[in-house]
Amino acid sequence: MHIGPLDLGNRPLFLAPMEDVTDPSFRHICKQYGADMMYTEFISSDGLIRDARKSLKKLEILDEERPIGIQLYGHLMEPMIEAARMAEAARPEVIDLNFGCPVRKIATRGAGAGMLCNVPLMVSMTEAIVKAVRVPVTVKTRLGWDDSSKNIVDIAERLQDAGIQALTIHGRTRAQLYRGNADWTLIGAVKNNPRMHIPIIGNGDIDSAETALHHFNTYGVDGIMIGRACFGRPWIFQEIKHYLRTGVPAPDLSIREKATLALQHLEKSIEHKGLPRGIYEMRRHLTHYFKGLPHFKSIRMILVTSSEPEELRETIERIAEIYGGEK
Repeated sequence: MHIGPLDLGNRPLFLAPMEDVTDPSFRHICKQYGADMMYTEFISSDGLIRDARKSLKKLEILDEERPIGIQLYGHLMEPMIEAARMAEAARPEVIDLNFGCPVRKIATRGAGAGMLCNVPLMVSMTEAIVKAVRVPVTVKTRLGWDDSSKNIVDIAERLQDAGIQALTIHGRTRAQLYRGNADWTLIGAVKNNPRMHIPIIGNGDIDSAETALHHFNTYGVDGIMIGRACFGRPWIFQEIKHYLRTGVPAPDLSIREKATLALQHLEKSIEHKGLPRGIYEMRRHLTHYFKGLPHFKSIRMILVTSSEPEELRETIERIAEIYGGEK
Protein backbone atom coordinates (compact mmCIF):
# COMPACT_ATOMS: atom_id res chain seq x y z
CA MET A 1 0.00 0.00 0.00
CA HIS A 2 1.25 3.47 -0.92
CA ILE A 3 0.25 6.92 0.28
CA GLY A 4 1.87 9.11 -2.32
CA PRO A 5 5.57 8.13 -2.31
CA LEU A 6 5.25 6.41 1.07
CA ASP A 7 5.43 2.59 0.82
CA LEU A 8 3.76 0.93 3.81
CA GLY A 9 3.95 -2.64 2.56
CA ASN A 10 1.14 -5.17 2.37
CA ARG A 11 -1.83 -4.95 4.78
CA PRO A 12 -0.36 -2.22 7.05
CA LEU A 13 -1.68 -1.48 10.53
CA PHE A 14 -2.32 2.10 11.64
CA LEU A 15 -2.49 3.57 15.13
CA ALA A 16 -5.57 5.79 15.31
CA PRO A 17 -5.12 9.35 16.57
CA MET A 18 -6.68 9.57 20.04
CA GLU A 19 -6.75 12.68 22.21
CA ASP A 20 -4.76 12.30 25.44
CA VAL A 21 -3.76 8.75 24.44
CA THR A 22 -1.48 8.74 21.38
CA ASP A 23 1.19 10.98 22.83
CA PRO A 24 4.88 10.38 22.01
CA SER A 25 5.40 7.90 24.86
CA PHE A 26 2.49 5.70 23.76
CA ARG A 27 3.44 6.03 20.09
CA HIS A 28 6.94 4.81 21.01
CA ILE A 29 5.47 1.63 22.50
CA CYS A 30 3.06 1.02 19.62
CA LYS A 31 5.85 1.45 17.09
CA GLN A 32 7.96 -1.03 19.01
CA TYR A 33 5.12 -3.55 18.79
CA GLY A 34 4.52 -3.25 15.08
CA ALA A 35 2.36 -0.22 14.18
CA ASP A 36 3.27 0.59 10.58
CA MET A 37 2.06 4.17 10.69
CA MET A 38 0.97 6.42 13.52
CA TYR A 39 -0.70 9.79 13.98
CA THR A 40 -0.40 12.58 16.48
CA GLU A 41 -3.28 13.40 18.76
CA PHE A 42 -5.62 15.57 16.73
CA ILE A 43 -4.71 19.24 16.71
CA SER A 44 -7.03 22.22 16.62
CA SER A 45 -6.35 24.55 13.71
CA ASP A 46 -7.47 27.48 15.86
CA GLY A 47 -5.08 26.41 18.60
CA LEU A 48 -2.15 26.23 16.20
CA ILE A 49 -2.61 29.62 14.64
CA ARG A 50 -3.07 31.20 18.09
CA ASP A 51 0.22 29.61 19.18
CA ALA A 52 -1.54 27.63 21.89
CA ARG A 53 1.17 25.79 23.82
CA LYS A 54 -0.60 22.43 23.95
CA SER A 55 -1.33 22.44 20.21
CA LEU A 56 2.22 23.42 19.28
CA LYS A 57 3.59 20.68 21.56
CA LYS A 58 1.66 18.08 19.56
CA LEU A 59 3.65 19.01 16.44
CA GLU A 60 6.81 17.52 17.93
CA ILE A 61 7.85 14.41 16.00
CA LEU A 62 10.74 12.07 16.75
CA ASP A 63 12.59 10.35 13.92
CA GLU A 64 11.97 6.97 15.57
CA GLU A 65 8.20 7.47 15.10
CA ARG A 66 8.26 7.79 11.33
CA PRO A 67 6.28 7.41 9.20
CA ILE A 68 3.79 9.61 11.00
CA GLY A 69 0.86 11.83 10.16
CA ILE A 70 -0.27 15.05 11.82
CA GLN A 71 -4.04 15.22 12.14
CA LEU A 72 -5.85 18.55 12.07
CA TYR A 73 -9.43 19.57 12.74
CA GLY A 74 -11.37 22.80 12.36
CA HIS A 75 -14.38 24.28 10.62
CA LEU A 76 -13.00 27.47 9.06
CA MET A 77 -11.20 27.47 5.73
CA GLU A 78 -8.36 29.94 6.29
CA PRO A 79 -7.31 28.69 9.74
CA MET A 80 -7.25 25.12 8.42
CA ILE A 81 -5.08 26.11 5.47
CA GLU A 82 -2.69 28.06 7.71
CA ALA A 83 -2.57 25.20 10.22
CA ALA A 84 -1.78 22.74 7.42
CA ARG A 85 1.19 24.87 6.37
CA MET A 86 2.40 24.99 9.98
CA ALA A 87 2.01 21.23 10.27
CA GLU A 88 3.95 20.72 7.06
CA ALA A 89 6.88 22.62 8.59
CA ALA A 90 7.12 19.84 11.21
CA ARG A 91 7.97 17.44 8.34
CA PRO A 92 5.33 14.72 8.76
CA GLU A 93 4.93 12.12 6.06
CA VAL A 94 1.20 12.91 5.85
CA ILE A 95 -1.28 15.59 6.89
CA ASP A 96 -4.60 14.02 7.87
CA LEU A 97 -7.87 15.93 8.07
CA ASN A 98 -10.24 14.91 10.81
CA PHE A 99 -13.79 14.89 9.48
CA GLY A 100 -14.92 12.16 11.87
CA CYS A 101 -14.59 13.18 15.54
CA PRO A 102 -18.07 12.81 17.06
CA VAL A 103 -17.44 14.72 20.30
CA ARG A 104 -20.27 17.18 20.83
CA LYS A 105 -18.21 20.32 21.46
CA ILE A 106 -16.33 19.71 18.19
CA ALA A 107 -19.02 18.32 15.90
CA THR A 108 -21.69 20.87 16.81
CA ARG A 109 -19.30 23.67 15.81
CA GLY A 110 -19.07 22.12 12.35
CA ALA A 111 -15.63 20.56 12.81
CA GLY A 112 -14.78 16.86 12.95
CA ALA A 113 -17.85 14.82 12.08
CA GLY A 114 -19.77 18.11 11.85
CA MET A 115 -18.29 18.43 8.37
CA LEU A 116 -20.59 15.60 7.30
CA CYS A 117 -23.42 18.15 7.48
CA ASN A 118 -21.62 20.43 5.02
CA VAL A 119 -20.04 18.20 2.41
CA PRO A 120 -19.40 21.03 -0.09
CA LEU A 121 -17.28 22.82 2.54
CA MET A 122 -15.53 19.55 3.40
CA VAL A 123 -14.59 19.04 -0.22
CA SER A 124 -13.56 22.62 -0.95
CA MET A 125 -11.49 22.79 2.25
CA THR A 126 -9.77 19.54 1.37
CA GLU A 127 -8.99 20.73 -2.14
CA ALA A 128 -7.57 24.02 -0.84
CA ILE A 129 -5.32 22.23 1.67
CA VAL A 130 -4.09 19.77 -0.96
CA LYS A 131 -3.04 22.75 -3.07
CA ALA A 132 -1.46 24.58 -0.11
CA VAL A 133 0.99 21.83 0.97
CA ARG A 134 3.39 19.46 -0.73
CA VAL A 135 3.04 16.44 1.54
CA PRO A 136 0.25 13.91 0.89
CA VAL A 137 -3.12 14.87 2.38
CA THR A 138 -5.43 12.16 3.71
CA VAL A 139 -8.84 12.19 5.41
CA LYS A 140 -10.48 10.27 8.26
CA THR A 141 -14.27 10.36 8.41
CA ARG A 142 -17.41 8.34 9.16
CA LEU A 143 -20.24 6.72 7.20
CA GLY A 144 -22.42 9.83 7.53
CA TRP A 145 -24.09 12.02 10.11
CA ASP A 146 -26.88 9.56 10.96
CA ASP A 147 -28.74 6.55 9.57
CA SER A 148 -30.60 8.71 7.08
CA SER A 149 -27.43 10.18 5.59
CA LYS A 150 -24.93 7.39 5.10
CA ASN A 151 -23.40 9.05 2.05
CA ILE A 152 -19.82 7.87 2.38
CA VAL A 153 -19.65 6.34 -1.12
CA ASP A 154 -20.37 9.72 -2.70
CA ILE A 155 -18.17 11.59 -0.20
CA ALA A 156 -15.26 9.25 -0.91
CA GLU A 157 -15.44 9.94 -4.64
CA ARG A 158 -15.56 13.69 -4.08
CA LEU A 159 -12.65 13.67 -1.63
CA GLN A 160 -10.61 11.60 -4.07
CA ASP A 161 -11.39 14.12 -6.80
CA ALA A 162 -10.23 16.86 -4.39
CA GLY A 163 -6.79 15.24 -4.32
CA ILE A 164 -6.48 13.18 -1.15
CA GLN A 165 -4.14 10.20 -1.34
CA ALA A 166 -5.81 7.84 1.18
CA LEU A 167 -9.10 7.67 3.07
CA THR A 168 -9.79 6.17 6.48
CA ILE A 169 -13.42 5.31 7.24
CA HIS A 170 -14.79 4.62 10.70
CA GLY A 171 -17.74 2.28 10.29
CA ARG A 172 -20.22 4.29 12.36
CA THR A 173 -22.26 7.45 11.89
CA ARG A 174 -21.72 10.50 14.03
CA ALA A 175 -25.07 9.83 15.73
CA GLN A 176 -23.79 6.45 16.91
CA LEU A 177 -20.73 7.92 18.59
CA TYR A 178 -19.01 4.65 19.62
CA ARG A 179 -22.20 2.71 20.33
CA GLY A 180 -23.39 -0.39 18.52
CA ASN A 181 -21.36 -2.32 15.99
CA ALA A 182 -19.27 -0.76 13.24
CA ASP A 183 -20.79 -1.38 9.81
CA TRP A 184 -18.02 -2.45 7.49
CA THR A 185 -20.30 -3.15 4.53
CA LEU A 186 -20.18 0.49 3.43
CA ILE A 187 -16.42 0.58 3.93
CA GLY A 188 -16.29 -2.41 1.57
CA ALA A 189 -18.60 -0.60 -0.86
CA VAL A 190 -16.18 2.32 -1.02
CA LYS A 191 -13.20 0.03 -1.52
CA ASN A 192 -14.92 -1.94 -4.27
CA ASN A 193 -16.28 1.13 -6.06
CA PRO A 194 -14.61 0.98 -9.50
CA ARG A 195 -14.16 4.78 -9.42
CA MET A 196 -11.91 4.58 -6.38
CA HIS A 197 -8.17 4.19 -6.83
CA ILE A 198 -6.73 5.59 -3.58
CA PRO A 199 -6.07 3.28 -0.59
CA ILE A 200 -8.98 2.70 1.77
CA ILE A 201 -8.25 2.10 5.47
CA GLY A 202 -10.96 0.54 7.62
CA ASN A 203 -11.53 1.46 11.26
CA GLY A 204 -13.93 0.27 13.94
CA ASP A 205 -14.19 -2.73 16.28
CA ILE A 206 -10.86 -4.31 15.34
CA ASP A 207 -10.20 -5.95 18.70
CA SER A 208 -8.39 -9.18 17.79
CA ALA A 209 -6.09 -10.71 15.22
CA GLU A 210 -8.90 -12.94 13.97
CA THR A 211 -11.17 -9.94 13.40
CA ALA A 212 -8.42 -8.11 11.52
CA LEU A 213 -7.84 -11.03 9.15
CA HIS A 214 -11.58 -11.45 8.56
CA HIS A 215 -12.02 -7.78 7.72
CA PHE A 216 -9.03 -7.71 5.38
CA ASN A 217 -10.35 -10.74 3.53
CA THR A 218 -14.04 -9.84 3.54
CA TYR A 219 -13.96 -6.13 2.72
CA GLY A 220 -10.72 -5.88 0.74
CA VAL A 221 -9.40 -2.82 2.57
CA ASP A 222 -5.80 -1.81 1.99
CA GLY A 223 -5.06 -1.18 5.66
CA ILE A 224 -6.66 -1.33 9.09
CA MET A 225 -6.62 1.36 11.77
CA ILE A 226 -6.79 0.35 15.42
CA GLY A 227 -8.11 2.69 18.07
CA ARG A 228 -9.61 1.77 21.44
CA ALA A 229 -8.44 -1.87 21.30
CA CYS A 230 -4.79 -0.82 21.68
CA PHE A 231 -5.46 1.15 24.85
CA GLY A 232 -3.60 -0.81 27.51
CA ARG A 233 -2.75 -3.39 24.86
CA PRO A 234 -0.26 -1.87 22.42
CA TRP A 235 1.02 -5.34 21.57
CA ILE A 236 -2.18 -5.95 19.55
CA PHE A 237 -0.25 -4.84 16.45
CA GLN A 238 2.26 -7.63 17.04
CA GLU A 239 -0.56 -10.13 17.65
CA ILE A 240 -2.27 -9.22 14.38
CA LYS A 241 0.92 -9.34 12.34
CA HIS A 242 1.80 -12.73 13.77
CA TYR A 243 -1.64 -14.07 12.91
CA LEU A 244 -1.63 -12.61 9.40
CA ARG A 245 1.76 -14.21 8.81
CA THR A 246 1.24 -17.62 10.41
CA GLY A 247 -2.49 -18.19 10.85
CA VAL A 248 -2.03 -19.09 14.52
CA PRO A 249 -2.45 -16.83 17.57
CA ALA A 250 0.64 -15.18 19.03
CA PRO A 251 1.69 -16.23 22.52
CA ASP A 252 0.22 -14.05 25.27
CA LEU A 253 2.52 -11.59 26.99
CA SER A 254 3.40 -12.68 30.50
CA ILE A 255 2.78 -10.41 33.46
CA ARG A 256 6.53 -9.90 33.73
CA GLU A 257 6.66 -8.77 30.11
CA LYS A 258 3.75 -6.39 30.68
CA ALA A 259 5.48 -5.00 33.77
CA THR A 260 8.66 -4.37 31.80
CA LEU A 261 6.61 -2.63 29.13
CA ALA A 262 4.75 -0.53 31.72
CA LEU A 263 8.06 0.60 33.22
CA GLN A 264 9.40 1.55 29.82
CA HIS A 265 6.21 3.47 29.04
CA LEU A 266 6.39 5.29 32.38
CA GLU A 267 9.99 6.37 31.81
CA LYS A 268 9.16 7.62 28.32
CA SER A 269 6.21 9.62 29.62
CA ILE A 270 8.32 11.26 32.31
CA GLU A 271 11.12 11.93 29.82
CA HIS A 272 8.75 13.63 27.40
CA LYS A 273 6.45 15.52 29.80
CA GLY A 274 8.45 15.88 32.99
CA LEU A 275 7.10 15.62 36.51
CA PRO A 276 4.40 15.48 37.70
CA ARG A 277 2.54 15.65 34.36
CA GLY A 278 4.30 12.63 32.93
CA ILE A 279 2.86 10.56 35.78
CA TYR A 280 -0.61 12.09 35.77
CA GLU A 281 -1.10 11.38 32.08
CA MET A 282 0.38 7.89 32.35
CA ARG A 283 -2.01 6.66 35.04
CA ARG A 284 -4.77 5.75 32.58
CA HIS A 285 -2.37 3.38 30.85
CA LEU A 286 -0.84 1.76 33.92
CA THR A 287 -4.00 0.14 35.23
CA HIS A 288 -4.99 -1.10 31.78
CA TYR A 289 -1.73 -3.02 31.42
CA PHE A 290 -2.76 -5.19 34.37
CA LYS A 291 -6.51 -5.30 33.87
CA GLY A 292 -8.17 -8.45 35.13
CA LEU A 293 -5.62 -9.48 37.74
CA PRO A 294 -7.20 -10.96 40.89
CA HIS A 295 -7.05 -9.18 44.26
CA PHE A 296 -5.63 -6.10 42.57
CA LYS A 297 -7.60 -3.27 44.19
CA SER A 298 -5.01 -2.09 46.71
CA ILE A 299 -2.20 -2.15 44.16
CA ARG A 300 -4.37 -0.38 41.60
CA MET A 301 -4.97 2.44 44.08
CA ILE A 302 -1.23 3.08 44.23
CA LEU A 303 -1.01 3.17 40.43
CA VAL A 304 -3.78 5.76 40.13
CA THR A 305 -2.85 7.99 43.08
CA SER A 306 0.92 7.98 43.49
CA SER A 307 2.90 10.91 42.12
CA GLU A 308 6.28 9.46 43.08
CA PRO A 309 8.24 7.80 40.25
CA GLU A 310 10.14 5.49 42.59
CA GLU A 311 6.97 4.28 44.31
CA LEU A 312 5.42 3.52 40.94
CA ARG A 313 8.52 1.67 39.77
CA GLU A 314 8.58 -0.41 42.95
CA THR A 315 4.86 -1.15 42.64
CA ILE A 316 5.18 -2.33 39.05
CA GLU A 317 8.13 -4.52 39.98
CA ARG A 318 6.07 -5.94 42.85
CA ILE A 319 3.28 -6.78 40.38
CA ALA A 320 5.80 -8.78 38.35
CA GLU A 321 6.92 -10.64 41.47
CA ILE A 322 3.42 -11.38 42.78
CA TYR A 323 1.78 -12.29 39.49
CA GLY A 324 4.86 -13.35 37.55
CA GLY A 325 3.62 -16.90 37.08
CA GLU A 326 0.31 -15.79 35.54
CA LYS A 327 -0.54 -14.70 32.01
